[in-house]
Amino acid sequence: MAPLSYLIWLSTRESIRADMAAGLLRHFGSAEAAYRADGAEYDLLQLPSRLRRSLLDKRLDSVERILEQCDRQGIALLTCQDGAYPERLLQLDDYPLVLYVKGRLPRVDGEVAVGMVGSRQCTPYGESMAGRISMELARSGAVVVSGMAEGIDAASLKGALQGGGRVISVLAGGVDVIYPACNRWLYQDIQTSGAVISENPPGTRPDGWRFPIRNRLISGLSLGVLVVEAAEQRSGSLITAHDALDQGRDVFAVPGPADAPMSGGTNLLISRGEAKLVRSAWDILSEYTGQYPHKLTFPPPLTTEEADARLAPQPVPAKAAEPSRTPQPEEEQAPRMSRAEFERLGEEQREIFLLLEECQLTADEIVGRTDIPARRVNTALTMLQTQGYLKELPGRRFAAAVRFDQDR
Repeated sequence: MAPLSYLIWLSTRESIRADMAAGLLRHFGSAEAAYRADGAEYDLLQLPSRLRRSLLDKRLDSVERILEQCDRQGIALLTCQDGAYPERLLQLDDYPLVLYVKGRLPRVDGEVAVGMVGSRQCTPYGESMAGRISMELARSGAVVVSGMAEGIDAASLKGALQGGGRVISVLAGGVDVIYPACNRWLYQDIQTSGAVISENPPGTRPDGWRFPIRNRLISGLSLGVLVVEAAEQRSGSLITAHDALDQGRDVFAVPGPADAPMSGGTNLLISRGEAKLVRSAWDILSEYTGQYPHKLTFPPPLTTEEADARLAPQPVPAKAAEPSRTPQPEEEQAPRMSRAEFERLGEEQREIFLLLEECQLTADEIVGRTDIPARRVNTALTMLQTQGYLKELPGRRFAAAVRFDQDR
């Protein structure tokens, strides 16, 4: 059995955290030695009972299934013992034993990699700042690292791609699980200019509790993390910022109006001296020009009008609107729509609702992703809002206010 199989086995034990897996690897010297250990050896470590039971399960059929899935779907595996594994992650106490990769992962250790995070329900200001800053970072040679959620994540990745740069998207679920489904085209574009990665095997649901755990990898891969917009309370972006501080990374933040809810978290980071204020990409790049002069270039900056023109939404094929059964994070608790209620909707209303259940869109973006004329889209949006099935967000974006429960 190859060392890879034992590393997958160890990293997928029930109840095992990444720091526990790394600790067991250090203790036993290899994943194979950890696999071949017996109960008495595990007892010496005073492990939690559930983890101990899982370690005593020596079956490797689940490992074989994972390897088969990866082979079938073109997913590369990178282990902590491979030369191409990022040294920046190995600096963490809770580094992943295995990374699952789609695309081509940049060798970030010698690069100016900048993490970009922020609210899913961002404002037009936040979306514009994320897109413009990431575009300039990419044009200057930096690698942009983010998640793939709607809002700031998507705006950051799109901006970097428009700037012709390299990107890394770190997913909370498996690399084959596109979440949200409306980012399918973005998911494909990322792989042509970088990589989609995860520490979880293919098919893993993007459950809500996985996102805060994932955030340490965004900061871990980066020299610094930019928080574009974040609320002051219950913000995953602030978790990433504090992960970055704990890891010794730089933290940057975009300021916003004092009374703007989505700027409460960024303004707080700046006021506490935990983050450097950022108004443009240069505020970030200037921190690294001395250390990485051979990696950065400084083309003439785009005007605001030029940047906005590049970032303007482009129509996508109607296939992007096909409903997906991508698993939903359990953290999203919303009222449920029964099957009977769903079937009472018109065909176009159902199509639009399923699309908005996956992500937030404007009316124009809905028209671009479906075959429905603008007039009928606006009518359907009005009807769905009247019935309480949709909500309108800042920037004239719409999102589902309920979740379709097929079992009811």
